[in-house]
Amino acid sequence: MTSTGSRIIVLGAGVCGLAAGMLLRRDGHEVTVLERDHESVPRSPDPAWERWARSGVTQFRQPHFLQSRGRIVLEEELPGVIRALEEAGGLRFDPLELMPPPIADRAPRFGDERFQTVTARRPVLEQVLGRAADAEPGLEIRRGVSVRELMVRAYDGNPHVVGVRADSGEQLEADLVVDAMGRRSQLPRWLEEAGTSPIHEEIEDSGFIYYTRYFRARNGGIPEFRAPILTSVGTFSVLTLPGDNNTWSVTVYISAGDIPLKRLRDPERWTALVAACPSHAHWLDGEPISGVLAMGGVTDRYRRFRSDGRPVATGVAAVGDACACTNPSNGRGMSLGLMHVQRLRDVIRAHLENPREFADAWDQVTEAVLTPWYRENVEEDRARIVEMEALRKGLEPEPPRTRSALLRRALLAAVPRDADAFRAFLASRCCLIPLRETLANPEFVEHIVRVAGDSPAPRLAGPNRAQLLNLLDDLRAAA
Repeated sequence: MTSTGSRIIVLGAGVCGLAAGMLLRRDGHEVTVLERDHESVPRSPDPAWERWARSGVTQFRQPHFLQSRGRIVLEEELPGVIRALEEAGGLRFDPLELMPPPIADRAPRFGDERFQTVTARRPVLEQVLGRAADAEPGLEIRRGVSVRELMVRAYDGNPHVVGVRADSGEQLEADLVVDAMGRRSQLPRWLEEAGTSPIHEEIEDSGFIYYTRYFRARNGGIPEFRAPILTSVGTFSVLTLPGDNNTWSVTVYISAGDIPLKRLRDPERWTALVAACPSHAHWLDGEPISGVLAMGGVTDRYRRFRSDGRPVATGVAAVGDACACTNPSNGRGMSLGLMHVQRLRDVIRAHLENPREFADAWDQVTEAVLTPWYRENVEEDRARIVEMEALRKGLEPEPPRTRSALLRRALLAAVPRDADAFRAFLASRCCLIPLRETLANPEFVEHIVRVAGDSPAPRLAGPNRAQLLNLLDDLRAAA
């Protein structure tokens, strides 16, 4: 086997799978992408949004955002995709424009361009990427192919994946199988059925339920941001994401245990809640292009394909959400997945000739570049759930006790009035630099602690718990 010209099977034709297929094909490999869903890629964005059936992607029409890291990877590796996305109506967006008004130092700085992105609704982004992949010379994409199991043989004392067997019975051999099947990946089950050692897996419900509605501008572009993209308002949060072609989404998300707020599935109640938030009410001014889309049961899950210091199998690599996935409120999934795919291409270049060496190198890269983002997101999720539950019970949330939690509180208090703190927080949100790396700098920590002083992180205006329940109860009575 050689690192160039090898046979590679990519499972899943989502964002990560298509990007992996294109990058690996351009490196000279013989690449086949297998996708369970049978429908071909629509020819334009409108039918992609309105009719494209992607049952294999549960969150296909839920909110998505291409963070800056994802844009950077695409411009480095697949610049034609970014150009096509803008031609299809994708929005070039600079989150630095959301800098809070109290910050006095608003001068541009070297490197600020790294924060820019081009974003779109998930069906539109995947339609653009899918059309590019379909046009990629030599890349084979087979839709409507369901994989039943892995083909595994012994190699150098380890189980070694040598291909896959489809439901039809067809056998497809490969030097490497790439799992880009996302949150619903069946790879751990297939490995277990093939007789490998169990993988290491951590899984927990993120604890949130999402209620989303999409809008299109009646006149002009997207609404003005009068609050951060993700805003905590007591026992609920509001997420506002710009999209393509003058569209946007508004998401209200709650704790899964907050039974009274599950009435937000009703469009009238959902609208009344958003209208009661002074910094968000104007996002309702567009034309609704969807009902209220609910999504729950979203898991935070981390997988490591090793046991007793050894890979459970060679000849296989998981990328993106198939390896580590978190709740979607921070919009990191696509961007981290693209970053992971880029690094996979690099590891394949250096190590594919030696399966054990490749497996070890891929594990090391994943632990270094993907896992820290997973840990950061889970820590934030847990803190927000604890806060929501305390406020729901009429209690003040307990003050942070760990050093990381204390520093994060100081950073959040400094963000609204300090340009350095704002950029540092934005770098984390944009998947550029993890917060733990930024907060490991003693000089920066001293700076934000001084700026924050004794001030708590600001809370935006919105209905308190009693007002919120009264609002929903009044609507129920009126109905």
